[in-house]
Formats: sequence, C-alpha cells, structure tokens
Amino acid sequence: MVEHVPAKTPPVGEIREAGMDHGHYPFRALPDAPVFAWPGGARLAFTVTLVLDHWELEPPPGESPDPRIVSPLGKFHPDWLTWSHRLYGARVGIFRVLEVLDRFGIRPSVALGTEAAKRYPELVDALLRRDACFMAHGDFATRRLTSRTPDETARIVAARDILAGIVGQAPLGWCGQDFNESADTPALLAEAGFEYTTDWANDDRPFLLGPYDGRHLVALPPQPEWNDLECMWLRRVSPAVWAANIVEAFRTLHAEGGNVFNLTLHPWIAGQAHRIRYLREALHGIMGVPGVWHATTDEVAAAARARL
Repeated sequence: MVEHVPAKTPPVGEIREAGMDHGHYPFRALPDAPVFAWPGGARLAFTVTLVLDHWELEPPPGESPDPRIVSPLGKFHPDWLTWSHRLYGARVGIFRVLEVLDRFGIRPSVALGTEAAKRYPELVDALLRRDACFMAHGDFATRRLTSRTPDETARIVAARDILAGIVGQAPLGWCGQDFNESADTPALLAEAGFEYTTDWANDDRPFLLGPYDGRHLVALPPQPEWNDLECMWLRRVSPAVWAANIVEAFRTLHAEGGNVFNLTLHPWIAGQAHRIRYLREALHGIMGVPGVWHATTDEVAAAARARL
C-alpha cells in the first residue's frame, strides 16, 4: 500500500481572506474573468463528454460509491437491479448515443474508467474509430477518490498508465469518478503529468488550479446543470425540459461570448429508448449555430492554457 500523501495545496491565508476556504486557486468573479478568443474567432467552445464506466456488483468494503446513485434495493447485495441497469449503457445505450453523435458529426471526449476499458474492448475500438479523445476516469465507478483513499497516488498513476496502454497514448485530462476529489487530488494529478481536470463546476470558463511545485492544472467546467445523470436521474427533470434547458443554456453562453459548453452524457441515461429522441432534439437546436468551435476537451484545455 502506498502511503497517503499529505495535502500539497498552496498557502491559503490570503485566499481565505478573499472568501475562499481552500488554496487551489484565487477567487475570480465574472466581471474579472477573461473572455476567451477561441480559434477562428468563435464565441463559444463546444464539447461532448461521454462517460463510460464499469460498476462492481459487490464493491469491496471501505470504498466510496456515490450514495445517490443506487436503487431502492441498494442496501442488499448483490444489487442486481442497479448493476444491470448501469450495464445497459455498455450493452445498448452507447450505440444509440454514438449514432446520434455521428449524425451531427460530433467527435466525443470520453471519460473512460480502466475497468470499462478492459472489459469492453469492442466499445473502445468503436471510439478509436471515431478518433475520440480519452480522459482518465479512475478504475471502477464504485470507487471514488476521497480524503480516506489511502493509495490515491497509486490509483491515479495506474489509471493513467493502464489507459495509455489500451488507447495508445497517455491521457492529458482527468475526469474523477462522480467528479469527486480529495484535497490532494489536483496536486497529485499535476505531479502525474495531467494537464487538466473536469471536476470543478464553479465557472463557465476555464481557469488555473495551483501551482503545485510549479505546475498548473487547467480546470474545465463540467457544468452539471445539463449533465444527463444530474438532471434526469437525480433531479427527475423530464427529458423534454432537459433538452430545452440545453438549448437555452447554449444560447445564453454563446451570447455572452468566451465560454465553454460541455455536454456530459452517460449511456445508461441518455441512451434509454424514451430519452434518445431528446438528445437528438437538443443537438438539432444547437448544431449549426455560427461562431462555435467544436472541439475535444484536450483541444479546449490546450487553447485555454495558452490564454491564461
């Protein structure tokens, strides 16, 4: 077991005086935020994040699965209902989602857990054929990183190296399980060579985390307000309202200029038979709008870093 590394966050004194309760970045309000000039003079950077995971039928003791994402039978083990519902995404839902993305010519960014990458090689091949961008996404969907994770460094490095061996190159980005982190995670990600993370939901524009031993991470917003799981599964937003909210948010961020629009999709949510129509309708309402840069998370992070 790797010894837990103590927090490496920057000194927090001055930042806390400005209203912050940690030292990962200084406070920044919208009037002071940079208006990004995206490539080609685009007003908005648009990307789609597809989340591909593997859930354990019986997670080991001491791990931290998201307590919100369980069935009414979640206290019983094995929980076949929850497990098989999630597996629907890899068996069925992802193919519906990919068909819709193909229809609109969207190249996905994929948050890929290592266990999903190992168990679903045919899905990885399908994504490689689409020239997908891959972000590291930990190992199992049932094992979040928290302050109680004793081997966080080893798990981050393993996620990086295993994914690199499967898709052919080391991932530049990190999307945490359920966007969860410990206080140490950003510093450990920078130490492991990652360039950006999509775990921080406090902005519509990228910003810098750190520095950690001289290295910064770019924080790309995950924007949970139109994440399919957050909206339709946890908040019980109807598919029609979800699609309308996507279009409304897209138009607002486009009008403001300099923002990112990151649409996060889980195949076991958006790929359901009664929801896929609304993904098509949402994309129909935003694709073709002028002044939009269609890019992967790798590309958006690199462009943002050059301007920060």
